Amino acid sequence: MSFNPVDSFKAFAGNSRHVLNISYKPTTDEFRKSAKMIIISILIIGIAGFLIGVVVSLILTGTVPIAAV
Repeated sequence: MSFNPVDSFKAFAGNSRHVLNISYKPTTDEFRKSAKMIIISILIIGIAGFLIGVVVSLILTGTVPIAAV
């Protein structure tokens, strides 16, 4: 069993063509819903990271750094 780069490229090109054929441009409503979900997810992850940093800081040093508040 040997690696053949030409066959790998042909398979990749075929798979890429398939993805492009089945994809479509989202409607404005679909785009807005996706954008809202992405923004909310980023905010939740950011807030969770901030809170974890504050808790770890409290555990390790007993104080909250001024920059974190």
